[in-house]
Amino acid sequence: MLNYPEDIRSMKRFALATLSYFVITLLWAYPWHIIWFHERYAELGAITRAEPIVPLGMVAIIIQGVVIAYLYPFYYRGGNPVLAGIKFSLIIGLMVYTVMGFATAAKIHIEPVSSFLAYHTVFQLIQFIATGAALGAIYGKTTARE
Repeated sequence: MLNYPEDIRSMKRFALATLSYFVITLLWAYPWHIIWFHERYAELGAITRAEPIVPLGMVAIIIQGVVIAYLYPFYYRGGNPVLAGIKFSLIIGLMVYTVMGFATAAKIHIEPVSSFLAYHTVFQLIQFIATGAALGAIYGKTTARE
């Protein structure tokens, strides 16, 4: 049997968590990759298009946000919700990082690899700390009781 007020609250949190991940990531990723470090990544030999296909990046961010928003309630069991959100996002972020960092460097000639990984590590640490804080704040303490 459905409990409509709680189900609606859960859906609102899910939508808000997905939206917050999308907005924070896009606001962070676009300037980092397209404005501030586009030339530097190109110098390292990383794959950089002269004209990036921004909609593909947006689809990736939406899918990541949906998965993270869906999984977080299974993870959170109490405690400080913001710290729990950050911890969860860093765990999930590590999975994303292996593909975007290590696997990219393994497949593409990037020199020096250490510089690419350093830039990428800073980018994703900030991304997942910020999105994790938002995630924890959105789900808050009530998720542990639902």
